[in-house]
Amino acid sequence: MATAARRQPSAGNDNLDLESQFCFALYSATLALGKTYAPILAELRLTYPQYIVMLVLWQEDGLTVRALGEQLHLNSGTLTPMLKRMEQAGLVRRSRDKKDERLVRTELTQAGRDLRARAQHIPCSVAEAIGLPTEKLVQIKDELQGIRQSLEAGAATQT
Repeated sequence: MATAARRQPSAGNDNLDLESQFCFALYSATLALGKTYAPILAELRLTYPQYIVMLVLWQEDGLTVRALGEQLHLNSGTLTPMLKRMEQAGLVRRSRDKKDERLVRTELTQAGRDLRARAQHIPCSVAEAIGLPTEKLVQIKDELQGIRQSLEAGAATQT
């Protein structure tokens, strides 16, 4: 008995075509962006998640782990082991809040503060690798932030 040949959907005609998925475009772009950041951050001995922690702390040092997680959209189960590794690397110091022992504060060490000067080139290097004008990158960033806010608002109404 002959088996029937599987029908391949033609591009653009199937709403489940991989290449037509917004989620896959975002996912694959994120993977490519990670590959772009990796060698740049390797010079600083940082991973991308550690880099975004440093960005927040360079902006506002001494945050609680909870406040840091809120800004980065990370839970403490993800953030705490990363902060522990960063502490072992000498970049941050964690300590109990003096007024409320339940809170853990994260502060940059001198080495963590000094790393900021060595990281100044990173945004320009990545923007150059992307190859789009600054105005376009800002527009895309703003649109992605709007998408995230819409998704978070939608998730909040479902809980």
